[in-house]
This record gives sequence, structure tokens and C-alpha cells, in this order.
Amino acid sequence: MRKMAEKARQFVVLGLGKFGTSVAKTLVSGGHEVLAIDKDEEIVRYFSENATYAVQADITNKESLRELGVSNFDVGIVAVGDNIESSILATVMLKELGVGYIVAKAHNDIHKKILEKIGADKVVFPEQEMGVRIATNLINKNIIDVMAFSEEYRIVEVAVKQDWVGKDMRFLDLRKKHDMNVIAVKNSVDQRVISPTADYIMREEDVLVAIVHSSTKEETF
Repeated sequence: MRKMAEKARQFVVLGLGKFGTSVAKTLVSGGHEVLAIDKDEEIVRYFSENATYAVQADITNKESLRELGVSNFDVGIVAVGDNIESSILATVMLKELGVGYIVAKAHNDIHKKILEKIGADKVVFPEQEMGVRIATNLINKNIIDVMAFSEEYRIVEVAVKQDWVGKDMRFLDLRKKHDMNVIAVKNSVDQRVISPTADYIMREEDVLVAIVHSSTKEETF
């Protein structure tokens, strides 16, 4: 699968069900531009205060999407998994309009395979909570995964930044500088270093497993 462009900060969300709404709200709360599209006028009206733009339109109509400037967006999220035909058509439309990275919700394994074959970069089977997780991953390329740990804390997996490579934990002082409590380090062969010491030196292929406060902004990682 292709990697998303690093500067992708504009998102278009097609479908405002539970998943689409969760993704869109999380992206907006992160300060990102979001175009939300749904065919239901009432849903669009309700959601208009939670998106940069909320528009009523047919997400399977290529001309409608073109007129809305969808081709200018870096990331497209197709959030209509239950209506398989609409999901497939919407994914094709985004692909043809040149959206750089496409995430699509799937209803089952066959649907997933079809979406991948027609160009979806990432296919998911989300519940509402997954919307927050996926949107957070899209916002910051260094974040590999994130999950709820409690109401106050989250566990995140963070790829080591280039300027961290070759430096030890003591020098980086991630707890003080980024409010990150590193509990483990994973490398390219899936080996784990539990509770790395202050002398542990970061390598390019390392992935940090850390506990962060829920209020910590992902942009600081």
C-alpha cells in the first residue's frame, strides 16, 4: 500500500453515520480542514457546526464531488460501509478525482478485498470508537497506533523521529519534554525491550510504546 503524503492536512469524509461523524469530529478538534458530505439534509444540518464544511450531496456522483473540489483534498474517508454499492462507487470516485490517500469502511471480508482492488489505501472494520483512533493516526505520521488506557491516559505507539536516532533516553528526556512515559521499545524484528533504561540508545527502526495523558496533543510527538 502507498504511504500517505506527509503534508496531508485536508480531509473529506463521505457519509455521516457514527463512524464518519466520529472521524470528522476528531479531525476538526485537531485543527484540520474537513469537508463532510452526506445525502441526508437533516444530518448535514445537524453536523454543520462540527465540520469546516458540511454539504448535502450524492457521494457516488462524480460531478457533484468534482464541483465540491474533492480533488483538492489529500485524504478521503469513505464511511458508508453498510451500503456496499455506494461504498465501492464512492471509493472509485475519490480515486478517479485524484485524492491522494483513501480510507474505506468495509462491511465484510469480500467487501474489503473489493475496496483494496479498486484503490483503497486502508480498509477498516470500525466501531464508533475506532473513528477517533483512525483519525488520530491520519493526523500524525509518527503515530502508528493509539488505544484508550483509561479516561485520563492513552497508550500510543510512536515511530522514532530522525533526530532521536543515536541519542539515549536520558538525553531525550521524553517524559519531561513530551509527557511520554515509555514502557517498551519494539524493533523491526518485533523484539521488545521492556522498561528501557536511561542508557538505551534509539535506533531508526524502533517503535516506542508509551503512556500519555489524554490531553497531550499528538502534534507534540
